[in-house]
Amino acid sequence: MRKKIVFCMSVIGLIFVTFSFSLRAQNRQIKVSGIRSEKGKIIVSIFKNAESYESEKPFKRLVFDKKDLTNGSMIVSVPLESGVYGMAMVDDENNNGEIDKNFVGIPQEGFGFSNFFLTKMKKPAFDEFKVNLSSTNTGVEMKVKYL
Repeated sequence: MRKKIVFCMSVIGLIFVTFSFSLRAQNRQIKVSGIRSEKGKIIVSIFKNAESYESEKPFKRLVFDKKDLTNGSMIVSVPLESGVYGMAMVDDENNNGEIDKNFVGIPQEGFGFSNFFLTKMKKPAFDEFKVNLSSTNTGVEMKVKYL
């Protein structure tokens, strides 16, 4: 009886360890293209839902140097677990940590969204640029738009 209990506990432990490894964050590749200069940094804000996006409170905010910029493109790695995310980025050319806007509110620096290219002059809804990252879908593309 004791051997059966030890065996069952071992199997349960093995299942738990295997399951916990599958939930761990993976490095997700984000390709950022259309960057016009080597000045400044790229800021990526990651949102989990529409509420955090609308309130401008990202789940994660990451800053990347442009040292690996080649022909206006670069690839950055972001550790994220599988799930639905929306990503917004800023080409912070003057390195002040935020997107600069003119007196009317139009961005003066480049910006972009995950797997979405802005064609209208309005902020997209979260559902327009959200991506479902899984073990098979690990990459995201972001094209910078300058106005």
